[in-house]
Amino acid sequence: MINLKNKNLFVTGGTGSFGKRFILKVLSDLSPNSITVFSRDELKQYELRQSITDPRLKFMLGDVRDYERIYRCMEKIDFVIHAAAMKQVPASEDNPMEAIKTNVLGAENIITASLERGVKKVIALSTDKAANPANLYGATKLCSDKLFLSANKLSGNDLTKFSVVRYGNVLGSRGSVIPFFFQQKKIGIIPITDIQMTRFWITLNQGVDFVLKSMDIMRGGEIFVPKIPSMSIINVAKVIAPNIPIKIIGIRPGEKLHEVLITGDDARNTLDCGDHYRIFESEDAKRELLSSNSSITQVSENFYYDSLNNSQWLTEESFSQLLVQEELI
Repeated sequence: MINLKNKNLFVTGGTGSFGKRFILKVLSDLSPNSITVFSRDELKQYELRQSITDPRLKFMLGDVRDYERIYRCMEKIDFVIHAAAMKQVPASEDNPMEAIKTNVLGAENIITASLERGVKKVIALSTDKAANPANLYGATKLCSDKLFLSANKLSGNDLTKFSVVRYGNVLGSRGSVIPFFFQQKKIGIIPITDIQMTRFWITLNQGVDFVLKSMDIMRGGEIFVPKIPSMSIINVAKVIAPNIPIKIIGIRPGEKLHEVLITGDDARNTLDCGDHYRIFESEDAKRELLSSNSSITQVSENFYYDSLNNSQWLTEESFSQLLVQEELI
């Protein structure tokens, strides 16, 4: 596990589902000097302040669109976790420039401020929707990923390193299908877009642990992708709302039938690292890691990591156990 003892962390979007769980983990297990929560919602900051009373936790109101505010709040920061984003697909489609300002220009502001402040490591959270994007949200996150990877060229031989973590659906996160299904269960009908639809699944704790591990081993300029199980959406609905009628409503604009975490075009740049994959921006960096660790291998030319052809699958029983573990049921 990464050594964060006496370090200062800066978490954008820190009041979100991931941010709260990440903060609790780091405060309880990793002895940081401080964690600065940077977000724009004063109510959510107030609620988080009430639920976590720790003097090491600091709160700064601000928007990732505002470079001057980011720069001012990032003084003496060692590590940055960039989780802030405009994430709702319909909202992004209806307000494209707002998504671009937050997800693209906001990413560039984080990069520039991190370089100016001499931050040691920056991890940005991505999404499966950034791989072969089918909607504006995915396109903005792909652009954000590219910005963070290319930022290592700006850093040069300086201290700041930038990498990206990409994974699928997080159980119980705000805006995900699981809370929606629980709500629909009370109404008495479960809308499903397509009976064939599949998704990757990861718990909040697994996501937090993977981000911390990635931050520890990152070289800069790579996308970390965990190996996680798949499950069909219709089976998810059966676990959450057994015996509740299901209504097929059809795929919405910009929605994919199956999630993709690594495309065929990325295969040539992807290494199998045991419990995760790494997609490299630089061929030299990829070769260096390959030569330094015999257990790491290059994936095949026709490799493609999607939720339909995944080798790991959740059963209804194992998915139900995860819901209990996450205190969702």
